[in-house]
Amino acid sequence: MGEDIKTAQYGWPLGMPLIKKLEAGLWEVRSHVSQGIARIIFTVAEGTMVLVHGFVKKSQKIPPTELRIARQRLAALCKE
Repeated sequence: MGEDIKTAQYGWPLGMPLIKKLEAGLWEVRSHVSQGIARIIFTVAEGTMVLVHGFVKKSQKIPPTELRIARQRLAALCKE
């Protein structure tokens, strides 16, 4: 996972299959782990990659709960 995050950070901007844009201000890094495919949701704030949430995805769509957590953390980051 760390290598994929580093690749995203230093190679930004990147696209599929490593990076996918989810919505305005949120992207995901896809990383293969023994439990499945880990997703790390991040934003870019003032040129810095900020990881806001991570989980192992077990279905095609991102569970609404996981996306809601990422949105809440993004909103909190924007308030600072």
